[in-house]
Amino acid sequence: MFRPLVRRAAAASVALVPLLLLAGCGISTGERAVGADATEPAVPPALTEVEPLADPRDWEGEVVVAPDDAVDPIAEAPEQQLPVTLTDTQGTEVTVTDASRVLALDVHGTLARTVAELGLADTLVGRDVSTRAEGLRDLPLVTQEGHDLSAETILGLDPTLLITDTSLGPWDVVLQVRDAGIPVVVLEPDRGLDNVASLVRDVAEALGVPEEGAQLAERTRTEIDEVRAQIEAVAPADDGQRLRMVFLYVRGQSGVYYMFGEGSGADSLIEAIGGYDVAEEIGWNGMKPLTDEGLVAAQPDLVLMMSGGLTSAGGVEGLLERLPALAETPAGRNRRFVAMDDGAVLGFGPGTAAVLDALAVATYAPDAVS
Repeated sequence: MFRPLVRRAAAASVALVPLLLLAGCGISTGERAVGADATEPAVPPALTEVEPLADPRDWEGEVVVAPDDAVDPIAEAPEQQLPVTLTDTQGTEVTVTDASRVLALDVHGTLARTVAELGLADTLVGRDVSTRAEGLRDLPLVTQEGHDLSAETILGLDPTLLITDTSLGPWDVVLQVRDAGIPVVVLEPDRGLDNVASLVRDVAEALGVPEEGAQLAERTRTEIDEVRAQIEAVAPADDGQRLRMVFLYVRGQSGVYYMFGEGSGADSLIEAIGGYDVAEEIGWNGMKPLTDEGLVAAQPDLVLMMSGGLTSAGGVEGLLERLPALAETPAGRNRRFVAMDDGAVLGFGPGTAAVLDALAVATYAPDAVS
């Protein structure tokens, strides 16, 4: 059902080039090699179409993967039932009278993707840097230097509604938009498998399409359940045989190294792809700076990362040089890393099933790429 786009890098490579420029082919046993054409991604079969490894630890080398970003609207230009008055996550009462020019902005690009999946892509007038779903990439950017919001750019687009959360800033920009008389709906920034459906419904409510929101939430949940069942069929049934996984957040140029634990969203991601969440075992809660002691205690078999973070550290070799304790873990010794685009991997929106499917292919059938 889902066809992930996998880009592979050589296990001995000193650095990864940006995800959009990396493609993989020329696979050899136990090693990922960059092919001659490094501009087009290889498209592997879906998880249900591959032969998983007999032992999920029986591979080496990093795999950088991107999910299918095709948008499949639940409806075509649904009629918006406006005005609507709602109370957002900050307790602010907001009345939306016009949702014909919408900005939906967050650090993952999930909110804009949700608007498009509701059948209202034509209402979007701009995007954040993480919004790269099919059909949305040509929208004007309203973020500068990464994820910084630009008040001038936002107001220049003359939006009639801003849907956002607290993951982007400066927050003064959001307040400036509100002071300009534009309705601002602030949604919950925390993401995980347990609130995918509620996020969809909240976006739909703000847009005046609650019925379509309920339908999209149900479809998304069904797709996630289907993929999780497929993953359970290939993942080891015994917890002791499951891959010990951790999620690292890295910005090598800034010297930022965090391990994400319980309640970060990464824990539910690891569980969903059939891994053993080491963070729970060692009592690692939330998002905390990485320590040698934490790595030694974790002893991960596989490390999940954002591809931008892996690139910033100089690829796997660069990361292991920066983190010698990581090099002494099973994941480090085998260069066993799975990375995904920063905006997608913890987005937990309508594309979640595709994310899980892509990560599962990378984890259990990494040589299934032609």
